[in-house]
Amino acid sequence: MSAQPDHAPVPPYAPAPGAPAELLTQLRADRRAERWVPAFEGEWAAALEESRRSFSLAALYEVVQVWQGRLAHAPAVDAFVASGYDDSEAIDMQELRGRRR
Repeated sequence: MSAQPDHAPVPPYAPAPGAPAELLTQLRADRRAERWVPAFEGEWAAALEESRRSFSLAALYEVVQVWQGRLAHAPAVDAFVASGYDDSEAIDMQELRGRRR
C-alpha cells in the first residue's frame, strides 16, 4: 500500500506572469475603459496591499481571474442587452427580502 492519495489535488489557479499587464491592455482597448480601467486598478492595488500583508498571491490571482471573466463574458452581456429582452417581470430581491422580515 502507498501512503499517497489516489487522486491528484487540483492546483490553485495561477495566471501567467504577464497576465495582469495583458489584461490591462485589453481593458484599455475596451469601450468600457473609462469605467473598467480605474476599477481594475483599484482592485489590483487593494489585492497588492493584501498580498504584502499576507505573503500570499491569492488576492492578486483572484483579481486577474475575475477580470478575465468579465472581459470574456462582455460580448454575451452586450448581446443580451441589445436583444431587448424584457426582464421587467424579474424578481426584485430587495422587495423579496423585505417581505421575509
